[in-house]
Amino acid sequence: MSISMIVLAVIVFLILYVVVIYNRLVQYKNRFKNAFSQIDVQLKRRYDLIPNLVETAKAYLKHEHETLQEVTEARNQAMAAMKGASRNPGDATAMKSLMGAEAALGGALLNLNAVMESYPDLKADQTMAQLSEELSSTENRVAFARQAYNDEVMVYNTQRETFPDLLFAGAFGFQQAVLWQIKDVTIKQAPKISF
Repeated sequence: MSISMIVLAVIVFLILYVVVIYNRLVQYKNRFKNAFSQIDVQLKRRYDLIPNLVETAKAYLKHEHETLQEVTEARNQAMAAMKGASRNPGDATAMKSLMGAEAALGGALLNLNAVMESYPDLKADQTMAQLSEELSSTENRVAFARQAYNDEVMVYNTQRETFPDLLFAGAFGFQQAVLWQIKDVTIKQAPKISF
């Protein structure tokens, strides 16, 4: 009778230990998903600012239709990629698609900035100055949110790769999360829009 009690106690302990591991992985996964939602909020704000920026610039940049179109298309692609990544921030393919779309949008904004430098009237426009300030502030928030996301992804990935969690992570469906990385060196800086 005492041996069966010891075996039962060991089995109960092992089950509780696995439950603790599972709950800890869920906690860290939810933390990195929450961190991603902060990026989502800031990127939506950025996406909302861009049409106002383009509309204000249209009056001054009649001959630069291609540049404005490029910014608008890049914004739309980034928004579509964001929707896919928002559904499941743990999906590596969706995250890579979002990172690529964001890199393209950053490049388009840099091109727009270069074009706008040659229009002094546009640089002096008060609405454009306000939009520029808001966009700059948003870019800083996006950068901070990306950093916080990467911190949470690192904690989650470290936990799922640490013994004994690694024994159960795959069986429970906890896949490796993707860090937010920008591969294009020219895009690594926040777009600087100065008018």
